[in-house]
Amino acid sequence: MDVTFQFDWEAAFASLPFLLKGIPYTLLISFGGLAIGFLIGILFGLLRISPVVWLRVPAIAYIEIFRGTPVLVQVLFIFYGLPQILGGPINALVAGIAAIAVNSGAYISEIVRGGVQSIERGQREASLSLGLSRVQSFRYIIWPQAFRRMIPPLGNQGIISIKDTSLFSVIGVGELVRQGQVYIATTFNALEVYLMVALLYLAITLSLSFALRLLERKGLVGQ
Repeated sequence: MDVTFQFDWEAAFASLPFLLKGIPYTLLISFGGLAIGFLIGILFGLLRISPVVWLRVPAIAYIEIFRGTPVLVQVLFIFYGLPQILGGPINALVAGIAAIAVNSGAYISEIVRGGVQSIERGQREASLSLGLSRVQSFRYIIWPQAFRRMIPPLGNQGIISIKDTSLFSVIGVGELVRQGQVYIATTFNALEVYLMVALLYLAITLSLSFALRLLERKGLVGQ
């Protein structure tokens, strides 16, 4: 028996209003988690290069644990596991933001470490010889240059985190994939709906990529 399939563009576009409701959750989880992850990354990235062993070892442990385990396992642990320890439920949105924060924080820690260590040692020595303290040297000389070099990999991490939010449909967060699943349950147009979900993710990530390339062309990032 011959079975022919015809893609239903009308059904695909009809799903857009419903799918667009998931974009605020996707952006809130990804960028909210990244903002917290950036602060975590600065802290553990600097601890990672500390000469003090008892500061450096916990930082290494955190980085390796959260880089070495899937973000899906992390969000399931936060959403289902932590409530058993805390004695109360955790909101799914909060769990998603926390998972992005601790996961991206581990990767950002290595970005921070690499950015700071990429600055030539001579600049540190020169600033100290001019009478700046170590804190002032880091604040005014090292960090501004290191941060510019960190922007491209930070942008890449942002793209990864946006895509990682698609996994959080398993805990019921109403992001793009979850919205698609709910819509498919009533229309059964899986191919059309998931194509639109993919295109929406692509639109978000391409916009971020374009912004990064614009910064690079203007010389605001990199060397």
